[in-house]
Amino acid sequence: MTAVQKKMEEFIRRERLLEIGDRVVLGVSGGADSVCMMELFAAIREAWQLELLVVHVHHGLRGAEADRDAAFVQAEAEKLEIDCVVERRDVRSLAAERGLSLEEAGRDVRYEILREYAKNWTSQKDGLRDGCGSETLELAGCRPAKIAVAHHQEDQAETILHNLVRGSGLKGLGGMSAKRGQIIRPLLCLEKKEILEYLEKRHIAYCEDSTNRENEYTRNRLRNELIPQIRREINEKAVEHIVEAGERLRQADAYFEEQAEKIWKECGVTKKCNAEGDVTGLADGTKSGAESQVETADEIIYGMERSVLLKEPPIVRTYVLRHMISMATQSLKDITSDHIDQVASLLEKETGKRINLPYGLTAWTEYEFLWISKWNPAGHVDNQPSISLIMKKIPYEKAQEIPQNRYTKWFDYDRIKGTLTVRTRQTGDYITLKDGRKKTVKAYMIDEKIPRELRDRVTLLAEDHHVLWIVGWRISEYYKVTEDTDYVLEVQADGGRENG
Repeated sequence: MTAVQKKMEEFIRRERLLEIGDRVVLGVSGGADSVCMMELFAAIREAWQLELLVVHVHHGLRGAEADRDAAFVQAEAEKLEIDCVVERRDVRSLAAERGLSLEEAGRDVRYEILREYAKNWTSQKDGLRDGCGSETLELAGCRPAKIAVAHHQEDQAETILHNLVRGSGLKGLGGMSAKRGQIIRPLLCLEKKEILEYLEKRHIAYCEDSTNRENEYTRNRLRNELIPQIRREINEKAVEHIVEAGERLRQADAYFEEQAEKIWKECGVTKKCNAEGDVTGLADGTKSGAESQVETADEIIYGMERSVLLKEPPIVRTYVLRHMISMATQSLKDITSDHIDQVASLLEKETGKRINLPYGLTAWTEYEFLWISKWNPAGHVDNQPSISLIMKKIPYEKAQEIPQNRYTKWFDYDRIKGTLTVRTRQTGDYITLKDGRKKTVKAYMIDEKIPRELRDRVTLLAEDHHVLWIVGWRISEYYKVTEDTDYVLEVQADGGRENG
C-alpha cells in the first residue's frame, strides 16, 4: 500500500465517506487529479467491495484535445476493468441558452450528468439505464450510489480565497465539504504535489487541459498566479494553513447552525393558510412549529417573535433567519448575506413592512412577529419583482473582460433606444436567441422548468416587450456587447450571488 493510498483511506474512514459495498460514480476528466482518484479507487475496490463506474463528460469545447481526453479515459478505465461511459454535451450552446459563462455551464452540466447516473444506478435493480442516451450498463444490486470528485487541497484553498474576495459568510469561507449529500471528495487530504508524485512513481499517464493554463477566469488566476506567489513569497505552507482555517470555519458554521435550529425549535411558530390567503391559526397549537406536519395547508408561513431574534447576537440572528428561509424554500443557493440583512432590517420596523426575496419568498412584519413564506400577506400575488437592479453606464475598452457570472451582466448601451423597466413578465414579452429568432418569455420559462408559482415573481429588465435579461437565467443576444460597442450598461442584481 502506498503512502498516498493509506492517507486517502484514513481520510475516508475519518470523514465516513464510504461504507463497505458502496456504489461509486467517479467523475473523471482525464487530468492528473481525477486519474489519480480512479487509480486509488481501483486499488481499494476489493477491500471495500466497491462497485465503480467512470463517467467522463465531453463538453464539445476543445476539439481534438477533448476527443483525446475522452478516448484516454475510456482506455484507462478499461485497463482497470471499470465500466466507463462518455457523455457529450454542447456546453457553448447551453451556456448561451442559460445565460451562464462557459465555466458555470460546464460545471452545471457535469454535476447534472453525474447525479443522473447515480440516481439511475440507485433506482435500477437489474442494471443501470443512464437516462442520457447511452446503452444500459449491467450493474447488479440496488444500493444508494455516491459521486466521487477529485478536488484536492489546492482546490480547497482556491475556493476559500475565491469566496473571501467576492464576499462570503462562514459557510463559503469553510470551503468544500468532504461529504455533501451524495457527493464525496476523497482527495481533499492530498496536496497536488502528492498526486503528481504518486502518478510519476507508478508511471501513470494523464491529460493536460490547455485551458487550465489560461488566466481568463478568476479561479485560474488564483491557481496559476496568486497561490504560487503566496507560497513563494510569504509562506510555503500557505495552502495547508488556509485549508486548516477553512476547517475551523466549517466547525463554527456547524455550531451556529445547531444553535439556530435549537432556537427555532424552542421559539419558532408555523401557521397555515388556504388558497384564498386566510390564515387558519397555529399549525399545531404550540410554538414548536418546526416539528409540526400540516397536510391540509396550501402554504405554511414561518414566524418568530421579533424580541426573541433581537436579543440574540447578530451572527446567531443571521443563522436563525437563514434557517427560517431554508424551511420556506428548501434552498439557500441564491440567498445572500444582503438578503439576510434586508430581512433582519425588518425587525425594528413598523408592522406591515415587507420585502421580496428569491424563489418567490416574502418576509414581513405583523405586530410583534416576523414572518417568512411564499404566501403573500396581502392574500394575492402582487407581481412585484423579487430582486432590485443597480445600473450604470461605463465606457467599453475592447480588451476589457466581460463579467462571467449569473448576477452581473453587461449590455450594449447603444442598442437601447427606449426606456428600460424593471418588472415581472407581461403578455408579449420575448428574448432574442443566438440565431436571431425570438422566443417568448413564457416559452422560455416552461422550457427551463421554472416552477409555475415563481414565474410571476422573476425579475425582468425590459425595453418595452423586448427583455434584455431574465435575471438569474439568461440575457437577450440582441443586447450583447460586441467589438463595436462604445458604452456598456452594467446591471447588477442587488444582493445577487456571483458564481464566478
